[in-house]
Amino acid sequence: QVQLVESGGGLVQAGGSLRLSCVASGRVSGSATMAWFRQTPGKERELVAAVSYDGASTTYGDSVKSRSTISRNVAKNTVDLQMSSLKPEDTAIYYCAAGEPLNRRVSNAYSYWGQGTHVTVSS
Repeated sequence: QVQLVESGGGLVQAGGSLRLSCVASGRVSGSATMAWFRQTPGKERELVAAVSYDGASTTYGDSVKSRSTISRNVAKNTVDLQMSSLKPEDTAIYYCAAGEPLNRRVSNAYSYWGQGTHVTVSS
């Protein structure tokens, strides 16, 4: 079984930064796309960032693209998300995902998901 485990969530002040990490175990292909999504009550799960198998191609959600950086270590099947200038609206559960999506922005296109890590941004 593939398992994704997120870490790094917590409470941060508005304007601050955080770094989320995701480690994968099992048969996650090194060619898989890895991504971060987030979700709050009443909203659809939305893309934060995705990165290709080789790290050369990245995709960012519209609301975070100027404030986020995604990176991966292919050999270790890990992916990190660095966010800065955090806003209260960034408060959400952040999920790590992996797969071979045709459309990186669509959550249903990913095969594997972590349990999520909570991020709370205080005003």
